[in-house]
Amino acid sequence: MTAAGLAALAAFAVALLLVLVLAVRLHAFLALLLTSVAVALLGGIPPAEIAGEVQRAMGGSLGYIAVVIGVGAMFGALLQRSGGAAGVANGLLRALGEKRAPWALGATGLLVAIPVFFDVAFILFVPLLYSLARRTGRPLLGFALPLLAGLAVAHAFIPPTPGPVAVAGLLDADLGWVIVFGLAAGVPALAVAGLGYGLWVAPRVASEVPETLDVEPPAKAASGASAAGLIALPLVLILCATVSGVAVEKGEPVRELLQFIGHPFMALILATLAAYYVLGLRRGFSRRELEKIATRALEPVGNILLVTGAGGVLGKVLVAAGVGEAVAQGLAAWRLPLVVLAFALAAAVRVAQGSATVAMVTAAGLVAPVVEAGTYSAPMLGAVTVAIAAGATVLSHVNDSGFWLVSRYLGLSERDTLRTWTVVSTLVGVTGFGVVLAVSFFL
Repeated sequence: MTAAGLAALAAFAVALLLVLVLAVRLHAFLALLLTSVAVALLGGIPPAEIAGEVQRAMGGSLGYIAVVIGVGAMFGALLQRSGGAAGVANGLLRALGEKRAPWALGATGLLVAIPVFFDVAFILFVPLLYSLARRTGRPLLGFALPLLAGLAVAHAFIPPTPGPVAVAGLLDADLGWVIVFGLAAGVPALAVAGLGYGLWVAPRVASEVPETLDVEPPAKAASGASAAGLIALPLVLILCATVSGVAVEKGEPVRELLQFIGHPFMALILATLAAYYVLGLRRGFSRRELEKIATRALEPVGNILLVTGAGGVLGKVLVAAGVGEAVAQGLAAWRLPLVVLAFALAAAVRVAQGSATVAMVTAAGLVAPVVEAGTYSAPMLGAVTVAIAAGATVLSHVNDSGFWLVSRYLGLSERDTLRTWTVVSTLVGVTGFGVVLAVSFFL
C-alpha cells in the first residue's frame, strides 16, 4: 500500500471508531476490536493471521498494565477504607487551602512522573483525587486535570522516562540540555493546560467519583502522614532504581537489589504489603476484612483492563500495517525546519497509532539522518528532542490506551474525555513546542 493509502487508512480507523462509539453507541471494547479487525483487513494482514495478531497485541498491551492496575487497585482500596487517603486530602487542604489544591496536584504530578511511568503515577493518586472531590464537593476534574497535565509533562519531556531518553540516544543529544529545555517547556505547558484550561473546563463537564470504582467510606481513621509515606514508598523505590542505573556499575549487588525492588511491579507490591500492615493489621482490621477489601477492589477493574488492552491492540495493528512510518516519511518530504519537522513527525505518528513513546522513537529515527547530515549545537539537539516529545503528547484520543484509562477512572464518556483530557494533552504538546520553537531561533 502507498504512503497516501496508509495515511487514509489511519484516518479511516479513527473515523470508524468514533462513529461506532459516539453514534452507534457500541461498547468501547467491542468498537476497538471491530476497528482493529477492519484495519488489519484493509492493511493487508492475511485474514488467517488476524486473530493471532489481535491475541498477541492484547497480551502485549496488558502484560504490563494489568499488574499495575490490579495491584494499584488493592493499594488504593486499602488507602480508602483505612481513611488514609482522606487523611492526606485533609492535610493537603489544611496546608494549602482548597483554592490552591489543584496547583499542588499539578506540581506533584510534574515531580512524580519524572521517575515513574504515567499510568503508575496516575493510579497511585486516584484514591487521593476521589477523597479530595468528596471532601470539598468540587468537581473531580478540577483536581484530576491539573494532576494529569503535570504527569503528561514529566512523562514526555523530562528524563529519565523512557521516551526522551530513547530520543536523546538516537539523536546523540545531551541529557542535561534535554532536562533544561524539558523543564523550560514543561512548566508553561502545565500552567496553560492543567491550571488554565483544566480549571476552566472542570465545572463545565459533569464529573463525579465513578460508583463502580469507588469504595466504601473509611471504616477506621488513619493518619494522613502514614498514608503519605505509603504513597511515597513506591515512588522512592522506583527513583532509587533509576539513580542506581546511572550511579552504580553493572553487576554490583546494590544495583541489582535496587533494580529489583524498584521495578514498578515490585514497588507496588511492596507498598501494598506495607499498607496491609500499617493501615490494616496495625489498626485492627482482621485478615478476612483485608481479603474482602482486596477482592472488592479487583471486581470493577475488568472493564478498564479490557478497554485499555483493546486500545493497545488498535495501536499495534496500525503499526503492523506500516501506518506510522508511512505518515512520518510523507511529512519528512516537506523539508520543514528541523524543530518544526521533529514536532510534526511525532504528532503525525502519535495521532496514527496512539503510543507517545512509539511516536517519539519513530520520529527520532527519521530525524536522526537529518541531524547526522548537518552541524547542530548541543542545545539545539536538546530543543529538537523536546520538540519530538511535545509532538508525541498531542491529541491523546481513542487509539491511545491512556485515553481509556483516564476515561474509566474519572467516569467520563468518550465525548467528555475528548473535551477534557484530549484537549489538555494537546495544550501540553502545543505549549511545549511553542517554547522550544521560540528558543530555537537563538540557538
